[in-house]
Amino acid sequence: MTVAPPVPFPEVRRQFLTLARGAERHDCSVKTLRRKIASGELRAYRLGKSRAIRVDVAELDALMQPIPTVQTG
Repeated sequence: MTVAPPVPFPEVRRQFLTLARGAERHDCSVKTLRRKIASGELRAYRLGKSRAIRVDVAELDALMQPIPTVQTG
């Protein structure tokens, strides 16, 4: 019996930023990002036993919400 090789999924390269660079990207403080992580609104990642925390760029960008405006007319 031969087994077909697995079909590769399209590779999605995730990008990660340090908290400092993430805060700079969205013009907020590192403390704000830490609060979002603590509340569960933003996932954080750590590689091994390193103390460095990273956030996914797409997840960070997803926090941005449009503000509804009133249309005059």
